[in-house]
Amino acid sequence: MSDTPCLVRLQFGSTFRLLDLVQEMSDAVGRQAGLTDDQRYDVGVAIRETVINAIRHGNRQDVMRQVTVEWRGSATEGLSVTVSDEGSGFDPEAIADPLAPENLMKGSGRGLLFMRAYMDEVDISPRPGGGTLVRLYKKPVH
Repeated sequence: MSDTPCLVRLQFGSTFRLLDLVQEMSDAVGRQAGLTDDQRYDVGVAIRETVINAIRHGNRQDVMRQVTVEWRGSATEGLSVTVSDEGSGFDPEAIADPLAPENLMKGSGRGLLFMRAYMDEVDISPRPGGGTLVRLYKKPVH
């Protein structure tokens, strides 16, 4: 754990091949920010879901469209992650409730639920120039 701020930025075409690298970066910056093993697991799930949504739903797996993930972490500031895509954007309030009885057996639709459950703050907004920007934040351990 270090109080020295860490910044990592990864930008790639919309392919699932780099999900393991995204996971490794999340773990490394989470360690730098002093997160516990359980917190790093939670953050990893949330970021993975966010990146999968950016690739699949935002950029529609168009490898010419970029996904950008940026991690900022320190022991005093905690961990902040942004994920952006170049898609057409979406309204998070229009997403079906995955806990509604008619959605319980569906194989997808839980990404936002996981993000909100595992992170301390989640902010979803339109990205300037198009796409979606998701900001995730995990408080530091004290």
